[in-house]
Amino acid sequence: MKEDPASLDRLHDLVLPPPVPWWPPAPGWMILLAVLAVLCLMFLVSRFMRWQADRYRREALALLDDPATPPAEWSAILKRAALAAWPREQTAHLTGKDWLAFLDRTAGMDLFLKGPARHLESIAFAPAGQADLVRLKTAAREWIIRHRKEVAP
Repeated sequence: MKEDPASLDRLHDLVLPPPVPWWPPAPGWMILLAVLAVLCLMFLVSRFMRWQADRYRREALALLDDPATPPAEWSAILKRAALAAWPREQTAHLTGKDWLAFLDRTAGMDLFLKGPARHLESIAFAPAGQADLVRLKTAAREWIIRHRKEVAP
């Protein structure tokens, strides 16, 4: 009996190649991984530097929120924050309306010169109502959070 080459008896199981390993990846994946690692590192470094640069803001907010800090010191807290953000020559001499205009200009607000916080400097000498104190503290908090260093006075 002659065997037929097309006979089903002559079929064998398929031999599968070994699976493709996950490691080491192709060079393109290594480059992509390196680029992503560098981008993540750059992001983390920039966030850390921003956090360090905003240290004076956190300290000013902590002083402002401290119940032991009297309202008469709120202007001094804002002045210290301004001195941390701008050179002394630009901010140390400011008083009165110039100081209030500086606060409005640097934060893009209109709360100090014409708004509810216009009594910031007189709060040390004249008693204020509770509602005025709340508005003044809110304006001071907003300035600490919103002012930008790059705005020249």
